[in-house]
Amino acid sequence: MRHNMIFRMRIRVKICGLTRGRDVRAAVACGADALGFVFAAGSKRLIDHSKARELVQWVPAFVARVGLFLDQDEEQVGRIISQVPLSLLQFHGREDAAFCRQFGLPYVKAVSMDSARLAEQTLERAHREFDDAAALLVDSHEPGGLGGTGQVLDWRQLGQTGNRAGRPLILAGGLTPDNVAAAVRLVQPWAVDVSSGVEEGPGIKSAAAMRRFVEQVKSEHPSE
Repeated sequence: MRHNMIFRMRIRVKICGLTRGRDVRAAVACGADALGFVFAAGSKRLIDHSKARELVQWVPAFVARVGLFLDQDEEQVGRIISQVPLSLLQFHGREDAAFCRQFGLPYVKAVSMDSARLAEQTLERAHREFDDAAALLVDSHEPGGLGGTGQVLDWRQLGQTGNRAGRPLILAGGLTPDNVAAAVRLVQPWAVDVSSGVEEGPGIKSAAAMRRFVEQVKSEHPSE
């Protein structure tokens, strides 16, 4: 019942894969609720801890600072956390719940919706395994892979999952200013997460696209 009440609140926006101070400032100015910084090797949006520490100085109070990780060991994650003031961790690999919770920060676990036939079973299993996660993030990436590919998630797999999910649900997977309103209407998630859909190039955000993306999400809740 408590989660159902939460999902009737306004939908939050996370902008991920930030690499430049000007983009951080623009994302904050357009009303983003959370900003994502990628520490996973192999990502086109990878930044090191010193660059991340520089960028988070532009993030004001009440905007979440999210670190994205992929199958990194405990030492690597702990070293970054000790040097960058993150408020939330996001795990995209094959990490189990015990690994995710050990760092003393709230965490989000990404779940791959690569198979429409298995979507419901995949989410149910994730709800059980990651029962202390701050949220589950559904994306179109391959299992154990990174998001930010621009591949559009088949939202019909989910229906209005956001209204009945066991954990708060974050929707990702090919979202853009042109399709996010339709995705929000269909799924009714707690939040949406965008990276490539507001970019001019990998890690290079468009201030105009970020602003339009946030406006489109807010248009679904005009009274809030």
